Amino acid sequence: MKIKRDNFMIKKTILVSMLCISCLSSLYAKTQKWDFENIAIGDLPKGWKVSATHPKKPLAKWEVVETMAAPSGSKVLALSKINAYDGGTFNLCYVNNVDFKNGEISVDFKARSGRIDQGGGIMWRVQDSNNYYIVRFNPLEDNFRFYIVTNGVRKQLASADVKLEKGWHRMKIIQNGAHFEGYLDGKKLLSCQDDQLNKSGGVGLWTKADAATSFDDFTVEVK
Repeated sequence: MKIKRDNFMIKKTILVSMLCISCLSSLYAKTQKWDFENIAIGDLPKGWKVSATHPKKPLAKWEVVETMAAPSGSKVLALSKINAYDGGTFNLCYVNNVDFKNGEISVDFKARSGRIDQGGGIMWRVQDSNNYYIVRFNPLEDNFRFYIVTNGVRKQLASADVKLEKGWHRMKIIQNGAHFEGYLDGKKLLSCQDDQLNKSGGVGLWTKADAATSFDDFTVEVK
């Protein structure tokens, strides 16, 4: 009887361990991070694509580049060639194989140049190149804003005045149902309610017009 009981306990322990491993695997599978270190220079991460809202010229060029000033490692994803100098063009680089509705998205960013516009930020719940949410920082205007783009029309949802020193900074959004919040360098600056885009969608990066910006450590946690 003792042998049977011991065998039963061993099997039970193995089963519990397998369930725990499965739960942990499921948990970690919901968090994805791109530090771009394993991407060849000149390429994009697998599944990412370049697009634009209101393109008037050939699409801007996004690619992984090497830099000594990266927040981590030596590679970043950068908008390296600007073809759209019109202020109405939004440059997009995003991935659809992440199904994001609620959770957190964060990224390190560095505004490098731009005469019409600078900076950029995160896009999420992306349905296509004309329908998505954005949070972005613009150092030319010293403001941090939420927008929604529906059918190609951009509408401001919230804004905060903030001045940042040149260099790398961290941006984050937290989405929970119709409520979302925006953070810069760990400080909450934006809060908003909007349910116009209530479907899950892709995630990615956004700049406007001639804003050339670098991004690193793009992290998505789906909840």
